[in-house]
Amino acid sequence: MPRLTPVHWKVLEQIFLKFGFVFERQVGSHRSYVKEGCARPVIIPTYTSIDVDIIKSNMRTARMDRDKYFELLAARKKK
Repeated sequence: MPRLTPVHWKVLEQIFLKFGFVFERQVGSHRSYVKEGCARPVIIPTYTSIDVDIIKSNMRTARMDRDKYFELLAARKKK
């Protein structure tokens, strides 16, 4: 299985949007995304390089497994 690596915030945003999240609001450099059935919002900071720990935390919040993450990442790259 591929390793998680840091990505630009716009890449991470596209992955979570495809997973069904919707942009709700922004406070400073932190963007909040919500999804029906998810207890907490996913927070994506607008950094040029999002650390792997933040990606993993957001995946846990969204209940997204690694396979789905890489599937959505690959689908984004094919465009």
